[in-house]
Amino acid sequence: MSPDVIQAILLTVVTAATPLLIAAMGELVVERSGVLNLGVEGMMIIGAVTGFGAAQITGSPWAGVLAAIICGALFSLPFAVLTLSLATNQVATGLSLTLLGLGVAGMIGEQFVGLPGVRLEAVNVPFLVDIPLIGRLLFGQDPIFYLSIGLAVGVWWFIFRTRAGLTLRAVGDSHGSAHALGINVLRVRYLAVMFGGACAGLAGAHLSLVYIPQWVENMTAGRGWIALALVVFASWLPLRVVIGAYLFGAVTIAQFHAQAQGVAIPSQLLSALPYLATIVVLVLISSNRRMTMRNTPASLGKPFVPDR
Repeated sequence: MSPDVIQAILLTVVTAATPLLIAAMGELVVERSGVLNLGVEGMMIIGAVTGFGAAQITGSPWAGVLAAIICGALFSLPFAVLTLSLATNQVATGLSLTLLGLGVAGMIGEQFVGLPGVRLEAVNVPFLVDIPLIGRLLFGQDPIFYLSIGLAVGVWWFIFRTRAGLTLRAVGDSHGSAHALGINVLRVRYLAVMFGGACAGLAGAHLSLVYIPQWVENMTAGRGWIALALVVFASWLPLRVVIGAYLFGAVTIAQFHAQAQGVAIPSQLLSALPYLATIVVLVLISSNRRMTMRNTPASLGKPFVPDR
């Protein structure tokens, strides 16, 4: 296999992994605060359609990126109000958010079907992009890829090296104790949920402005659920999320290369590979209770109602 072919494969893996990484990083922060938001898929699809629409209207892909981030954060607010202020069931509310997002995105995106997209072009660093094998991989990527790497490092630094990150973990591990210490638990969780929504929106923008620069209904294709699984796979540790995202990105791309090589496996089975891998990983993790409980926020999914 020639270096050019290897580089092309690695480029597709990185592109497929980027939205998973961004969405999973946002959800990791949400779950570290003790909130389980299953609406990642819905927020991603809203980010994809609003990002594509804003780019179409303004002619600027950066306007699309900004619109996707804002709309993703705003779309997370109904979930936050219902689960945090009204203490509704987080699982049911998150599922409802996903269904709502898919429906709203389909309605908004109907006018954009078939339109050519406004692509967010790659950043090519002179001279460095021409380095064999790794040049385009490291120095010729789209801007959102570099944002995803910065996001991963930033989330790790925030959670483990800042006072605010310590507060976030305290709220996720014991919201009652955090409240007794004077921490505004609801404010911390509201901010965490909105951050997760913004990340999901950015992940959706990557799909409609970079990965497939056009609008296709249901184009997230379950990536929000894979992002949720990644957080568990990574034991709520940011740098493990990076590894998991690229592993799942490789599995996603493997199906296309297998089909191109004429592998005698039904195409439907190849298309199901990423989701089969997700199920297998979750089964393996859940079978080991020690691994399941490691780093799991103790208050995850539990409603908090302040007594005063």
